[in-house]
Amino acid sequence: MAREGWDFTAAVPSCVLMFKQELPLMSPDDSDVALVRDRFFDPFEYLAERHKAGLLVTDFKQSLGKIAWQVPCHQRVQKIGPKTGEILQLVPNTEITAIERCSGHDGTYGVKHKTYALSRKLAKPVENRVAQAEAAHFTSGCPMAGGHIAHGLNDKPAAEHPLSLLRKAYGI
Repeated sequence: MAREGWDFTAAVPSCVLMFKQELPLMSPDDSDVALVRDRFFDPFEYLAERHKAGLLVTDFKQSLGKIAWQVPCHQRVQKIGPKTGEILQLVPNTEITAIERCSGHDGTYGVKHKTYALSRKLAKPVENRVAQAEAAHFTSGCPMAGGHIAHGLNDKPAAEHPLSLLRKAYGI
């Protein structure tokens, strides 16, 4: 499909990182891996490119209000920039509070008995920022990070994926 010109995306930053950085490191001489790498995008990176080219429909039906957005570590390491916030900010009457701090989940770190307490401690500053934002929505591009943070807040607010927020804005 990459040879046919298709672009690819994944809704989880660690999956995007795998296709864009990890697989090419494991197979540096494989031209097929390089082709997929070059056609793989973070969803909001892709939408930002479409917007820049004048191809993104922005006839949003519903504002989102205040959003507390935890920027996932796997997204930051890709050096994509704040594309999720930029796209969500296109929705009228939407205000983004970006929180660029680790959720403390780190794969299985946040669910192992031995590391759970420290994981909760690492999440606390993010939880405090989410609570202080008094936002209508809390989001993180990483479902595990979002769920971990929301758990510490008793799911008030619950974590929502930014693609789900975009769907709401479109009225879908």
